[in-house]
Amino acid sequence: MTAVRHLVLLRFHDDTPATDRADIEAAFAALPAQIAGISAFEWGTDVSPEGLSKGFTHAFVLSFHDEAARNAYLSHPAHRAFVEMLKPHLADVLVLDYLPRPN
Repeated sequence: MTAVRHLVLLRFHDDTPATDRADIEAAFAALPAQIAGISAFEWGTDVSPEGLSKGFTHAFVLSFHDEAARNAYLSHPAHRAFVEMLKPHLADVLVLDYLPRPN
């Protein structure tokens, strides 16, 4: 069994209200309680002084027990509903899945 990390970077439309962003953050953070197979979840907003974020403001990292758990998450109704909630507010999204390697 090989763990999988699912990295999601979000760039919102400039006119997305802070209240809508907060609702999206809360909805994303609620997914681990709704979908089995998510072993860890963390998120935060950009605090880098480098100025290289290209407008992406939010980073979410989900850890899954294995690729089967990640695949189940992708097709889960709760995830699909979240994506539909998110779409109208997205200027851009970057999703990258990777297999963690030891140091």
